[in-house]
Amino acid sequence: MNYFRTALLLAALTAFFLAIGFMVGGEGGMILALVVAMAMNLFAYWNSDRMVLSMSHARAVGPEEAPQFHGIVAELAQRAGLPMPKVYIVDEAQPNAFATGRSPERAAVAATSGLLQNLSREEIAGVMAHELAHVKNRDTLIMTVAATISGAIGMIASFGGMFGGARDENGRPMVNPIVAMAAMILAPLAASLVQMAISRSREYEADRVGAEICGNPLWLASALANLHRGTQALPNHAAEANPATAHMYIANPLSGGGLASLFSTHPPMEERVARLEAMAQNWRGGGGQRGWPGAPAPAPRATTRGRSSIPQSGDERSGPWR
Repeated sequence: MNYFRTALLLAALTAFFLAIGFMVGGEGGMILALVVAMAMNLFAYWNSDRMVLSMSHARAVGPEEAPQFHGIVAELAQRAGLPMPKVYIVDEAQPNAFATGRSPERAAVAATSGLLQNLSREEIAGVMAHELAHVKNRDTLIMTVAATISGAIGMIASFGGMFGGARDENGRPMVNPIVAMAAMILAPLAASLVQMAISRSREYEADRVGAEICGNPLWLASALANLHRGTQALPNHAAEANPATAHMYIANPLSGGGLASLFSTHPPMEERVARLEAMAQNWRGGGGQRGWPGAPAPAPRATTRGRSSIPQSGDERSGPWR
């Protein structure tokens, strides 16, 4: 259902784009809008990962620099059936994380230093499983396309407002000027709302798949509750300087509430936590499912210390970064 809803929303976003192109330049404008969108999507597809990592000031780490964190990601990737992604740390006090990359083979996951210092090992596993779920679902590509089309709609609408709408061979407006002007004003807002709906839909799906990857929905639920408190208390300087990257984080990194929360690219944190708690309850009520810790969970892979990087059921140790 989430994939069907995402497809419908992307189709609606594309329809907005073509309609604005037609109003600005007629059939030629619509074709030009499509070409521009394809070119922008292609550029974003090939360069978005490098751009996001650079804007976030992320630094690559290996098993030598961050053995426990790297080990958690490696084991989760193995459980998810994914290639090992590149691992990054962002030096920000705000606890948060994101994934990027145009394909699972070129994926990267990043966590802030605040997340590694303040969350338990279980919670870190839940967060990174969520990010790997984005990789598995190719959400980076989906959101790149949505963000690019949404931005292009705003750009073309601005051009239309400056130069007027499309006209026929006799110089008469092809669309009622009042209707065209209203569309050029409202279309960027509508496109942003559709983009936000797509982002929220993908976050819910990544929560669900991430819970299956790590094996316990409550790990992610606990992490989200702590991330919510952390993002409200601490700023994320990199995200504030580059708000276009905000939708990539597991929790909204931007300050501000009230009306701003209505236009958030992230679902309400309370709803996400409630869904994960209900998921855990259903798993228990059903006698356990694949990935539920303590029963059908995959056998842990030994580390250099002789134990799994990911805590098993009943392991209440705090994170090794404290």
